[in-house]
Amino acid sequence: MPDTIRIVIAEDNYLVREGTRRLLEESGEVEVLASVGTAEDLIGAVDRLKPHAVITDIRMPPGHHVEGIEAAHAIRERHPHVGIVVLSQHSDAAYAVQLLKNGTDGLAYLLKSRVGDLDEVMHALREVVAGRSVVDAGVVQKLVESRSRQLESPVRLLSERELDVLREMAEGKSNASIAESLHVSDSSVEKYVNSIFSKLGLGEERAMSRRVAAVLTYLRNSGSGSEALS
Repeated sequence: MPDTIRIVIAEDNYLVREGTRRLLEESGEVEVLASVGTAEDLIGAVDRLKPHAVITDIRMPPGHHVEGIEAAHAIRERHPHVGIVVLSQHSDAAYAVQLLKNGTDGLAYLLKSRVGDLDEVMHALREVVAGRSVVDAGVVQKLVESRSRQLESPVRLLSERELDVLREMAEGKSNASIAESLHVSDSSVEKYVNSIFSKLGLGEERAMSRRVAAVLTYLRNSGSGSEALS
């Protein structure tokens, strides 16, 4: 572990960027080599300055979507030993999963609300520089809740083809439209639909009510764990 951690900060909000820079520099343990406002500038700064780690916002120009995560992946490909801390306002576990999809070493996902807690940020920096990973406790809780919903949900009992049919139902399609979309017969769709109703425990309601209830069950149990159903 270096005595002084050399980092690059990426954040499009100037006040947040400068506030983070000053907070970290005042710790006496961090040297901020550059503070930039775009993902493109972040990648360029890492190429040029070779920091120990970077701290980046998840959303930056031009699209304000997941540019920080995309930049993190690009940096890991080009500079695998650079630690990366991604800051986000979103506790949705799907963002953390997207960041960590290619591996967890040297990566951290923290909520922006932690920035004011110097100990939390320094801990994350030390961990990623050492090649370890950190995921915000709030996000871990979301992951646990999502997994619990999936394990408890009757949706997990559905076959892959039944899930295909249920997704089509969720788009408001009739049996005939589903048959056309999935290239199966109308009678096959009817069998799948009846099986879905049975597995979801929807045997007593009227046909239309059962369709609505099935779709609601699917939507409630998708959430941040929707990847498991796709």
